Amino acid sequence: MYIPLFHRVDRSEWPMLLASLVLIYIETLITFITALLPQKVLRLCDHVFAIVYSQNPVQSFYNLKSFTGVHHSDVEFLNQVKNAQDFQSLCLLHGYDAQNHTVKTKDGYILTLHRIVGDDDREFGSRPVVYLHHGLLMNSEIWVTMINSDHNLPFVLYQLGYDVWLGNNRGNKYSKKHMWLKPKETKFWDFSIDEFAIHDIPTAIDYILDCTDQPDLTYIGFSQGTAQGFASLSIHRELNSKINGMVALSPAMTPKGLHHPVVDTLMKASPILMFLFFGRRVLLSSATFWSSVIYPPLFIKVIDYCNILLFNWYGNNINFDQKVLSYSHLYSSTSVKTVVHWFQIIRNRSFQMYDDAIGWNIKPRRSAATKRHNDYVVPTYPTRNIEVPIWLVYGKADSLVDIEVMLEQLPASENIKAFGVEGYEHLEIIWGDGVEQLVFPHVLEFLKTFKGSSQ
Repeated sequence: MYIPLFHRVDRSEWPMLLASLVLIYIETLITFITALLPQKVLRLCDHVFAIVYSQNPVQSFYNLKSFTGVHHSDVEFLNQVKNAQDFQSLCLLHGYDAQNHTVKTKDGYILTLHRIVGDDDREFGSRPVVYLHHGLLMNSEIWVTMINSDHNLPFVLYQLGYDVWLGNNRGNKYSKKHMWLKPKETKFWDFSIDEFAIHDIPTAIDYILDCTDQPDLTYIGFSQGTAQGFASLSIHRELNSKINGMVALSPAMTPKGLHHPVVDTLMKASPILMFLFFGRRVLLSSATFWSSVIYPPLFIKVIDYCNILLFNWYGNNINFDQKVLSYSHLYSSTSVKTVVHWFQIIRNRSFQMYDDAIGWNIKPRRSAATKRHNDYVVPTYPTRNIEVPIWLVYGKADSLVDIEVMLEQLPASENIKAFGVEGYEHLEIIWGDGVEQLVFPHVLEFLKTFKGSSQ
């Protein structure tokens, strides 16, 4: 008799699976207990960690001087960036403002878009439009956490005369609203990359073009934001006339897999293990809580360790001060189903739509010779149908990017180009030391080549 899940996981992997489940539920219990602790107890813990990390317990938990070399002269500014509560607050710290716009998708989600506003006297109508979209488990804040203003791409583009907009996926910090569903309902979180591509991206772009009265815009995506762009362009033919070009930073389409062999094997063997671990709603719901209570140097070490374990990313090109700021704005909520979708893509080595047939009653994989005549094929995103120019900017040390495979999945065109940054990993493409010299020139050259400069 076939037992669901059991026959998809090797016996040697069951201890790892069970241990993972135990750790997840222990973390849930610890989160609950920690949330009940008085602030004085948490401050005492901070004090202890200050002794361990800096041997200077007199310094306040909120003072970055207690655990960094202070690469920036204005320590108060660094603290303000770290503790900023929203996108607009981050922009104001750099001398910019941001408008918030809301738009409703056809399936009822309310998305928040941001538009950069400054003290420039030029009318918005004269500015070509640029749209930036974040990656997995992120929101729009990841674009504006760099210490120096001219290292934040949205501000650079605004100063060069572009009308800069930033999007947010359904379910994240800025888009956790629905016309008739509530976040506590499982149905609210029943979405994957398909819904981002079918609804979120086209809805955002249509709204922006209508608001700006412009015929088209340039799309800049990071990580999953690039996958959403590829997918949306491939299935919405009309979108190719509304997007004049795309810059894909740390592009994602068919990642190689996870660095840790056991975790990689488990997820490839059965992507729905994620449902077993985390349920069918929001992923890592306690992450924001832990980022707010864990002593920053310890939190940085936890994130770095996870990046090394899962992706072999060491983040050596992101200085410590920058990690403190960027990691504090790193996480935003998404559905477990979205990550299951990614593991399906990795497992099948195909940039495909979500396989709805994979549920709890999954069947064992069969060889090609034993497949029945009525077996179905999960549709792949027809990325070769994309008609717009695309430049891929990736880190050569990024374990998730196989640039040759990605180029094979895109149209054979002289307007499809790839630019590798030596020694850079995934996150370093937006937060690395030297992005203004190693990454931004590619973005600006693309805008100049395919849209013209408004300077």
